[in-house]
Amino acid sequence: MTPAGRFAPSPSGELHVGNLRTAMLAWLFARSTGRDFLLRVEDLDRARAGAEAEQLRDLEAVGLTWDGAVVRQTDRGAVYAEAIGRLAAAGLTYECFCTRREIQEAPSAPHAPQGAYPGTCRNLDPAELEFKRSTRPAAIRLRAEVAEYTVRDVLHGDFTGVVDDFVLRRNDGVTAYNLAVVVDDAAQGVDQVVRGDDLLPSTPRQAYLAGLLNIPVPEYAHVPLVVNSDGARLAKRDGAVTLTDLARTGVSAADVRNLILQSLGLPAGTLENALAEFRPADLPREPWVWTGPSAARERTLAAPPA
Repeated sequence: MTPAGRFAPSPSGELHVGNLRTAMLAWLFARSTGRDFLLRVEDLDRARAGAEAEQLRDLEAVGLTWDGAVVRQTDRGAVYAEAIGRLAAAGLTYECFCTRREIQEAPSAPHAPQGAYPGTCRNLDPAELEFKRSTRPAAIRLRAEVAEYTVRDVLHGDFTGVVDDFVLRRNDGVTAYNLAVVVDDAAQGVDQVVRGDDLLPSTPRQAYLAGLLNIPVPEYAHVPLVVNSDGARLAKRDGAVTLTDLARTGVSAADVRNLILQSLGLPAGTLENALAEFRPADLPREPWVWTGPSAARERTLAAPPA
């Protein structure tokens, strides 16, 4: 299997400038290291009708190409069930009946992040387990044997994060993100994961789980986000941030691609041209501040011809 990088959006709506920047970075990392570049639709949750087609259209509009067919998580339920079954057979799972509110209100271990699971259902006796099964469906949690785990990141160096008894399958039967992403990356030969640095805190959980499943841990690169003028992560509520909305203001998809490349210190033009100048060590380490379509038009007009 050819080593690969990937971009894996959730089809909840159109991609915004921040999503497109991360996708372009994932493409540049993969292509610069001779890897394939794959596209996976993470549609287990928050899928909106038509969003996948919109996202593929926008990725193509900024010049992205990918190898092979698009993979969808909703087609892979049996693979996730098999992985959970292996963990269960090894005694590494248990049923959990806690509500989200109960978890938030429960005391947690010192230094654990808010929402880290405190182990309430970890050691239920048979009578308690039988009673709780009669009250509500169970989620399946990992029985973690460590409290923290260290991963190596290309941009951040060593990062140590909390590993709690995180959910593998929700009580509605939907496979949880942390399990699905680990299984999918391994199945697709993804050995390089480039994504937003807001996901760095969850990475130790995923790397630890990969080890339990005898899956190689990929190379990680968590890249800076795009933020609004207040320093908050860019979102669609920030105005014209999608290609569709920006086009209405006179900013084309090519303009957006060039602005993103310039924000990375790369020359405007095609992604193939930028690839020749791409060096991970030279990437900006701070978030890119998006100030709106007016500023985008000004930067576009000031940019040299591609």
